[in-house]
Amino acid sequence: MSEKIVPSVQVVNVPGAGGTIGLAQFAGAAQKDGNQALMMGITLVGAVLMNKAPVGLDAVTPIARLTADPLVVVVPAQSPYRNMADLAKAIKADSAKVVWAGGSAGGADHILAGLVTKAAGGDTSKLNYVPFSGGGEALAEMLGGRVTAGVSGYNEFESQIKAGKLRALAVSGDRKVEGESAGTLKEQGLDVVLTNWRGVVAGSNITAAQRQALGAAIQRAVATPAWKNVLKTRGWEDAYLDGPAFDAFLKAERERVSAALTSIGLVK
Repeated sequence: MSEKIVPSVQVVNVPGAGGTIGLAQFAGAAQKDGNQALMMGITLVGAVLMNKAPVGLDAVTPIARLTADPLVVVVPAQSPYRNMADLAKAIKADSAKVVWAGGSAGGADHILAGLVTKAAGGDTSKLNYVPFSGGGEALAEMLGGRVTAGVSGYNEFESQIKAGKLRALAVSGDRKVEGESAGTLKEQGLDVVLTNWRGVVAGSNITAAQRQALGAAIQRAVATPAWKNVLKTRGWEDAYLDGPAFDAFLKAERERVSAALTSIGLVK
């Protein structure tokens, strides 16, 4: 959007609790300034539920979905699990012994670990998931032999997979990742499809004119060569949805994530 679409863009990163701390700060600021916007994704949807956050997604207005990327299930190269069937067998035999590494509790990685456990016939109440603040920490735990498997965005682990340090067992999208031999979870007999999507929301009290202006600015931004180059270099999938379509998607996604977290015992 800094490509001469708006006068200036300021970015503030607020870590903590899967994004719910940032959501609370944003909601307060957005009440006073209709130009405020928040970048969010499926991790925040789950974190709101997991943390019983006092400020939820009713405090935002959906503007546009931007990307939707598959996750990957990986194991260390020396792991005895050669494919997803091997890991699924271990999960079914003793779910507690399979230690997962991933991102924030209640986020996309956590949800996927739970859904895979359930689909494999394991005991989701014994899901052994260790959240880390970044892929680097999860990677260190895997390479150190302290966890069984890891989950993250494919791009997070791509270099380690190609270097032969990690083995990709499956991707979570509805199709294979270009250049990656590992098939989808569904292709390997586990009825699970999940993408880590990201989008932009505004405050709950913005006017129709403000919503239209912000949506138009984002639509112009995603049409620029600069954005298309970012998608290519980062390996992100273009999943643009405008306001009304994103609004409907977010409502459905909140219900889906709630059902998934409840089914695997993460939300009561």
